[in-house]
Amino acid sequence: MANNEDHFKKVISHAKEYGYIFGSSEIYDGLSAVYDYAQNGVELKKNIREYWWRSMVYMHQNIVGIDAAILMHPTTWKASGHVDAFNDPLIDNKDSKKRYRADVLVEDYAEKLNQKAQKEIAKAKKRFGDAFDEEQFVATNPRVVKYLSQKDAALKRLAKSLENEDLADVKALIEELEIACPVSGSRNWTDVKQFNLMFGTKLGASAESATDLYLRPETAQGIFVNFLNVQKTGRMKIPFGIAQTGKAFRNEIVARQFIFRMREFEQMEMQFFVRPGEEMKWYEYWKETRLNWHLSLGMGKENYRFHDHEKLAHYANAAADIEFNFPFGFKELEGIHSRTDFDLKAHEEYSGKKLQFFDPEMNESYVPYVVETSIGLDRMFLAVFSNSLKDETLEDGSSRVVLKIPSILAPVKAAVLPLVKKDGLPDIAKEIVDKLRWDFNVIYDEKDAVGRRYRRQDAAGTPFCITVDHQTLEDQTVTLRDRDSMEQIRIPISQISEKLKDTVSYEKWLS
Repeated sequence: MANNEDHFKKVISHAKEYGYIFGSSEIYDGLSAVYDYAQNGVELKKNIREYWWRSMVYMHQNIVGIDAAILMHPTTWKASGHVDAFNDPLIDNKDSKKRYRADVLVEDYAEKLNQKAQKEIAKAKKRFGDAFDEEQFVATNPRVVKYLSQKDAALKRLAKSLENEDLADVKALIEELEIACPVSGSRNWTDVKQFNLMFGTKLGASAESATDLYLRPETAQGIFVNFLNVQKTGRMKIPFGIAQTGKAFRNEIVARQFIFRMREFEQMEMQFFVRPGEEMKWYEYWKETRLNWHLSLGMGKENYRFHDHEKLAHYANAAADIEFNFPFGFKELEGIHSRTDFDLKAHEEYSGKKLQFFDPEMNESYVPYVVETSIGLDRMFLAVFSNSLKDETLEDGSSRVVLKIPSILAPVKAAVLPLVKKDGLPDIAKEIVDKLRWDFNVIYDEKDAVGRRYRRQDAAGTPFCITVDHQTLEDQTVTLRDRDSMEQIRIPISQISEKLKDTVSYEKWLS
């Protein structure tokens, strides 16, 4: 665990040192859980968004995109249930004066029990070698059985209490499990209270006549209220989808783990409208399709898993998360939800407008069911960044820090380096930059010895270095160095563009 914590600290400091992420308004000591994307970060974020958009919108003839406003009519949030039900259960520790999410305290406790069980399994695996029967060991070893049954019991009880809105039982559970405040070690807790996560704001010139509004806590409602507009103007037939990326805002009490849980974040969502009764078929389709999208980036199948929800949201009849193995363990990266017809029906009721689709094949009108895929762009950024950062020991015993970002997502595709700052080499290097920059984000780098420049580009995540040397003057070839393998090949200047296109084409990565 300590090793993972160390890796996470490295991720955070590397993100700042190499121009990926800064704390927001840092010169004023910042704002907790709010971050700015720096010059490389904004490129990586844009490339992830584009990779999602192309696979979601361009690769599906029946999916289109919109960009709805952040501010919406306040009744929207009444209809969606956010005004009444968008709450987190909070508990304060009386001694440390720290505030926690009650459900997270219990979940963290359960995860510790799970880790204890995994330790026992790992020890036994080492002891028995090839003869080890893991299934039998998990079912019969008294310690493992105890840890796992305690974990399951705690999570089941938590889910039941939250479903019944029995906050007194959530507190009782925390006390029975003897969960202590991580800061003070004290078990002196207040009662559990509900806290609404929406940010309020005002619309209007004077305080008296201003309307109370909310900053949107999710992007989905902008899609639902535009369902009919898009369907009619796009002449869409069911099944069809509407995709959107954009900012959402949640007044998170326990914002933590760097950009994993922020107060201002970006979502990439797609709502897929289907015939009632066909939602489970599409739910399974999108689970598989979305996992394949993640796997296309080559970040290791073992780093992903599905987690089916025990406690369903009030609008869902099925829900699963794609979890990713972050430096702090497996956590939700994307959600796939079967939302039934809850949203459109609620907006029909509150607005008094019909939100139905006339299905010519069935010769009837109905309110469609919805299957949602929703991924946090910032979480995806953290998954890519933390998975890509490596410390490597090389054959000669030296080491390097390298950011092996999938080249399709890399902020800068190539750095062009003149071997020395004379003999006309910088001129040729700058000509190459001028030619390539129409199609790729490339940079020119002439400072320091070439070996140090290679290391710098490795750490910044640049997939290729193109070196102009004295041989270039004779035969118009350059050295192309690959970030991951560190292999170097000579290629003609005229072939650089083709070589880069091959490596960073969407077709290569997405097909």
